[in-house]
Amino acid sequence: MSLEPFGARLRRAMDERGPLCVGIDPHASLLTDWGLNDDIAGLERFSRTVVEALAERVAVLKPQSAFFERFGSRGIAVLEKSVEEARAAGALVVMDAKRGDIGSTMAAYAETFLHKDAPLFSDALTVSPYLGYGSLKPAVDLARESGAGLFVLALTSNPEGGEVQHAVRGDGRNVGATMLAHLAAENAGETPLGSFGAVVGATLGDLSSYDLDINGPLLAPGIGAQGATAGDLAGVFGAAVRNVVPNVSRGVLRHGPDVVALRASAERFAEEIRAAVTAA
Repeated sequence: MSLEPFGARLRRAMDERGPLCVGIDPHASLLTDWGLNDDIAGLERFSRTVVEALAERVAVLKPQSAFFERFGSRGIAVLEKSVEEARAAGALVVMDAKRGDIGSTMAAYAETFLHKDAPLFSDALTVSPYLGYGSLKPAVDLARESGAGLFVLALTSNPEGGEVQHAVRGDGRNVGATMLAHLAAENAGETPLGSFGAVVGATLGDLSSYDLDINGPLLAPGIGAQGATAGDLAGVFGAAVRNVVPNVSRGVLRHGPDVVALRASAERFAEEIRAAVTAA
């Protein structure tokens, strides 16, 4: 039996816990900052601490798969456990794996993260549409079947992204806007929120030329260490700000391994974001 659709579960979690996503990004320098070794024991300690501190409190946790994959099968085992424990504690898990391929390969990626019986089953998955939006169909179909969601890279904050995302098609619309239009079509008629979201950087400034009202969530990296603040959200996202899921990673994680400090930092960000969204 499939879950309630991701969009509905996300809307409820954001309303109850505040609209905050915290990354689980155990890169080598952060492990060092925590006094941990860059090895499987350090990875396990880091991940367990973040889940213990935050999974019962924040709406979304977003593990970055690459930082686990680099340790091979033992790292994947830690990731599986982290996903299981985070979801059991009530957090929604967005797997940041940015998968993108075609045909049976895309279907296999979808089964890895979106099949309800998969060891790495997550509430949503980040995906890359740059083999054509249609290449994501296996992931879209399985997400619908499982009650999961997708976050499609649309307007990312990295400077290199513009050469693809701002490229203008023959119809005069750029690639990023085209991805937003596809997502709006996926979410048409869904209430209270569609399950197919876009990744849109919080550091991009005025996006009023884009229609961000896709009736789906907007995962917004860039708050904290990358320079954006909660106060910037309304100016960037306009009327769609209520559907923004701001992602903070280093801004929270730098307070570890102290569980109390991690919680306090996440609560501060969540309250700042809630206040900014309410005032918009």
